[in-house]
Amino acid sequence: MPNPWDVGSARALETLGFPALATTSAGFAWTKGRPDNGANLEEMLEHLAAIAEAVKVPVNADFEGGFAIAPQGVVGNVLRVARTGIAGLSIEDSSRDPHEPLLDFALSVERVAAARAAVDESGSGVVLTARSEGFVVGRPDLDETGPSPVSRGFRTWMVSSPVEAR
Repeated sequence: MPNPWDVGSARALETLGFPALATTSAGFAWTKGRPDNGANLEEMLEHLAAIAEAVKVPVNADFEGGFAIAPQGVVGNVLRVARTGIAGLSIEDSSRDPHEPLLDFALSVERVAAARAAVDESGSGVVLTARSEGFVVGRPDLDETGPSPVSRGFRTWMVSSPVEAR
């Protein structure tokens, strides 16, 4: 799935015939002259709403870590992003700490459960993806980032309703 970084690139990709788009948080931050993870929550919400409004195809949002560490903060932010018109979003487990690059596994599970509850509460039908950054940060442990999360409870959260283009 191609990654637009702004409204213009989203429209261009849609014109090329892509049936869905997935935003890039890094690309968006770079358009502001900032590093990856350099956009704040308000900027990201505005950006996602603009892209979702500009195209007719479904848009999946790279919502980084949900702009909060605590599960309750993730709930509030997911409720807000679900109102932007996106069709899906991802929540990642990156800590941004170079010495311990991934959040604690139990906390990551709590954060995804909180995000799932928020999506359900929103009634938006947004598809949630729990994304581990293990391979990105050099920790390619499949027991940590692959099938184990599914066997520990993600299975029910991975089921979603079909996404339809507007």
